[in-house]
Amino acid sequence: MNYTESAKKIFELVGGESNIRSVTHCMTRLRFVLKNEGTVDDEAVKAVSGVMGVMKKGGQYQIIMGNDVANYYKELTKLGNFNNTEIEPEEKKNLFESFVDVISSCMSPLIPAMLGGGMIKVLLIILPLMGILDEASKSYAVLSFFGDAPFYFMPMMLAYTAAQKFKVTPMLAVTVGGIMLHPNFVSLVAEGEPLNIFGLPITLASYGSSVIPILIMVWLMKYIEAFFDKIIPTVMKSFMKPLFIIVISGIIALVVVGPLGTFAGEGLSAGIIWIQSKAGWLALGLMAAFMPLIVMTGMHWAFAPIFLIASPATPDVLILPAMLAANLAQGAASLAVSLKAKDKNLKQVALASGISALLAGVTEPALYGVTLKYKKPLYAAMISGAICGIYMGITGLESYAFAVPSLVALPQFIGGEGNGNIINACIVAAISIVLTFVLTLVFGIDEEPVETEAVNLEMVEAGSSDPKKILTPVKGKIIPLSKVNDSAFSSKVMGEGLAILPEDDTIVAPFDGVVSAIFPTKHAIGLTSTAGLELLIHVGIDTVELNGKFFEVLVEPDAVIKAGQPLLKVDFAGIKEAGYDITTPLIVTNSDQYIEVVPKDDMTEAVYNEAVLYVV
Repeated sequence: MNYTESAKKIFELVGGESNIRSVTHCMTRLRFVLKNEGTVDDEAVKAVSGVMGVMKKGGQYQIIMGNDVANYYKELTKLGNFNNTEIEPEEKKNLFESFVDVISSCMSPLIPAMLGGGMIKVLLIILPLMGILDEASKSYAVLSFFGDAPFYFMPMMLAYTAAQKFKVTPMLAVTVGGIMLHPNFVSLVAEGEPLNIFGLPITLASYGSSVIPILIMVWLMKYIEAFFDKIIPTVMKSFMKPLFIIVISGIIALVVVGPLGTFAGEGLSAGIIWIQSKAGWLALGLMAAFMPLIVMTGMHWAFAPIFLIASPATPDVLILPAMLAANLAQGAASLAVSLKAKDKNLKQVALASGISALLAGVTEPALYGVTLKYKKPLYAAMISGAICGIYMGITGLESYAFAVPSLVALPQFIGGEGNGNIINACIVAAISIVLTFVLTLVFGIDEEPVETEAVNLEMVEAGSSDPKKILTPVKGKIIPLSKVNDSAFSSKVMGEGLAILPEDDTIVAPFDGVVSAIFPTKHAIGLTSTAGLELLIHVGIDTVELNGKFFEVLVEPDAVIKAGQPLLKVDFAGIKEAGYDITTPLIVTNSDQYIEVVPKDDMTEAVYNEAVLYVV
């Protein structure tokens, strides 16, 4: 295959460097953002050797190249200086949906680290109570920073995931996160002396465990990087570009962006304290209800001067009581999701997140991995928090020591006259857990039940599709990809999925969408669902050598399809007689855009109109 020649023809046909804003590639496609798509001759592009089809979607001009796309892309990038820092066009969302999408997609990869850190914190609470570990021991001290590390260094980890989201050079983003957490900067902040750079004042703030400042900063970095990428000559770009990006981004982070979270937190603190002085029950109700959102922004640390001094002499009547209701609500909501969810991975994540929130008061895994993602559990937790907050405000619940509120840390509420305060704390804990659990079960998590009833082929066309599911495209025996006799599939280099040993001669659409590619040899077809899921159905192994024999294509490229619609007629008997393996892999070629592609549990037979794969 002459990659260089094909790349050169594609480059010329799409209008050259003057018409290309950016170009990236996925598993199978070159994805161009062009200044003017109307000048491109689609048929001429399709005629280029190696091109399997053309698709226009979401502001992109997509050229389908198949498995060798990386080789074409490599040659293409030699022909011009393309700005690849633009975000791929997405469907329009409202402001809140966009915000939630950014937070969820950036935080999701951090969940394993947060779960690990949270469970270490649980051990550090339980083991001393059991007399197994002394709080004054070196082991306790070491384990403490083991548990704190995932949270303290969250800005650096977020810098990496946000860089992938916003198409920024990852290590430059991580460097800026490191600037905000550098020990020397932390020491200067601790000294409390005025700090500036080139006369610009730097706010003395701590960014450990913060979320919003680094996300805003990495978002800005995509424009900073694009600017310097454009103005710096190519011969100097390797050393001048990172120099300017780090210096400019670091200054903006410390002088402008970083303090935003601090100022917002201080304003929120002042406002809540004022409300608490006027109506304590209302302040606690609001604080407990909105505590998950405050934690999400990292602004809960702005209240540190209030709750860190909690003691019998100066008990905290606002922040720690509110966190008790909110933390337990997050844990209960996660446990309810674990009980109600059908997906086994979600069950595991929700269960671990719930335990972490209930026992250690570490709510980030529950918030980012479960409640914020599915929204309704978050609403249930906020409603429960508001009700508990009002009760705490009326009864005057107080915290006499600083600890992250949880079931294990309930002794922090022991104090005052008699046992009234700890009894009220236990009542709040019970109400928060039970009410949130029930509300979450009632509200649900928008997870559709799995259809299990098998129907014949004629009934499939009447079926509905779900963008989270991939329905059976052909009846037969299910085989793991690892057992497919082709390393391109068994190694999963093309993506996640499974394979089917067909028992029917008709391949049908597994979801609503479009036909994104039909191979000239008819042995494979590419589909894109309405939700953007890209699926390759490869009929047989090495059947490309048959040059279309035994295959009949029933649809056209770019055709809109419905779940269950016939796509291919295949003479599998003829293929077997010709000496070819009829195993048919189903590959989600954009698997990297999802958390996981999960085969249905305990399923050995693929039946029409029944889901065989789920996309998480």
